[in-house]
Amino acid sequence: MEILFPLILCINFVIIIARPEAEKNVFCFHGKWAHFRKGNGHFGITEIDPFLCTHLVYTYFGIDSEANIVIRDLWLDLEENYGFGNLRKLEALKKVNPKLKILMDIGGWNEGTQTFSSVANDGTKVLRFVKNCLDFLQKYNFDGLTLDWEYPGQREGSRSSDRNAFTHLVKSLAKALHEKNLILTAVVDPLPNSAETSYDIPQMSKYVDFVMLKTIDMHGSWAPTIGHNSPLYPKTWEVNMERFMNIQSAVFHYLKRGTPSEKLIFGVPTYGRGFQMSTEGRNIPGSPHSGPSTAGIHSNDPGFLGFNELCEKRLTENWQDFWDEEQKVPFSTREDQWIGYDNEESLRIKARFVKSFKLGGLMVSNIETDDFKGFCGRGTFPLLKAINEAFKEKSPKEFQRRRKFCPQE
Repeated sequence: MEILFPLILCINFVIIIARPEAEKNVFCFHGKWAHFRKGNGHFGITEIDPFLCTHLVYTYFGIDSEANIVIRDLWLDLEENYGFGNLRKLEALKKVNPKLKILMDIGGWNEGTQTFSSVANDGTKVLRFVKNCLDFLQKYNFDGLTLDWEYPGQREGSRSSDRNAFTHLVKSLAKALHEKNLILTAVVDPLPNSAETSYDIPQMSKYVDFVMLKTIDMHGSWAPTIGHNSPLYPKTWEVNMERFMNIQSAVFHYLKRGTPSEKLIFGVPTYGRGFQMSTEGRNIPGSPHSGPSTAGIHSNDPGFLGFNELCEKRLTENWQDFWDEEQKVPFSTREDQWIGYDNEESLRIKARFVKSFKLGGLMVSNIETDDFKGFCGRGTFPLLKAINEAFKEKSPKEFQRRRKFCPQE
């Protein structure tokens, strides 16, 4: 069966390409912390263009040991006691674009796994959590929930039973939410080996509306060598785990494991991961580095640079641009700084990949680091607009019927 799979998928691809194309989904993730950035980095609910997204995912909410939903910033999210009231402001976006769906995200990397694990492995707490989620969604007029447990069975505080507990959790959530016509999505580990640790992929895929591959942060300054944030394909020289750290590998694994193509979403970043080059001349992926790149003036996080920050830098700094033909992504350098990111062209290519394999769409992380002020001179939100434009093309220009993109493992 392992040998036959590439042929089977290719045959299916030829068959389904004749079907009418469903509208592709653009899940826009928004990090509420951008509200507190100063100057050109400030980005709040009123800066969102609700017509560039089919779904807006508002991050993050927490979970406590008693299965309650935790609002991490009471002042920003609520109106009580003269709060800013983001949750009510989100509702106003749907008045501007009634087609927009707004989801709440529970979890995220910083939430860890211990509390999720303790709740998911306790049947009574699962029921309580499901009820609390449903009540919260209805109270604040959300259209659904993104379960962002990163990651079951991994990291400190996990249990060996997390894999089965996760399946039970999504099954319970799906039943309750779908009865109310609410959406359930799950952010999942994209790497095949660790994904199998965390999920029963065929079962999980039955219950959630969308499986969202976190194909961002595939490389960063935590690794010993320079690498792209979100490469579409592997490098020819990559071996072992490295050959799986790309979008194609993740997508093909989940398709092979039974995730319906129309449910599969993969992530693309609007920010770059950066490195300090050990030697300026050694700037290709796989080269050693001396640590993270300098923090951006707005994001203030070493090794991270928003596309908006790179565009703003270009107003006063000279950056040299490169294109990685193998991995279909750009990178830019200045002195000892190296930034791997996505631009309009790489995102168009990724959108065409989505269309070619009849996937459900893209998750964009995060919209507040797109060039929302137009510093690059190509209008506001050029990355989001490039995705939308590519999704509206009549046919994939890059991949249609090309057998080389059938999965080979």
